[in-house]
Amino acid sequence: MNSQMVVDIIRQAFLMAFWLSLPLLAVGFLAGLLISLLQILTSAQDPAFGSVPRLAAFLAGLLLFLPWMLARICTYTTLLLGDLGRYAN
Repeated sequence: MNSQMVVDIIRQAFLMAFWLSLPLLAVGFLAGLLISLLQILTSAQDPAFGSVPRLAAFLAGLLLFLPWMLARICTYTTLLLGDLGRYAN
């Protein structure tokens, strides 16, 4: 295995982590934006008012995107481990 293969494996791992985290980060960002806007409009500054809906939105996003995330990570792992002979040199 040469250094280019190692760089390629690490690059693929980082890209997979990016694509897997992107939907949850987007849900968290949008939920935070909407909750903050709602707090500004109602002048409610209770910390629980902001935290609980954000956590609920994050959990809902996790439940919604979990099948897609598992399919992507299983495909990536299968391809990586199925091609293990190429990296043995």
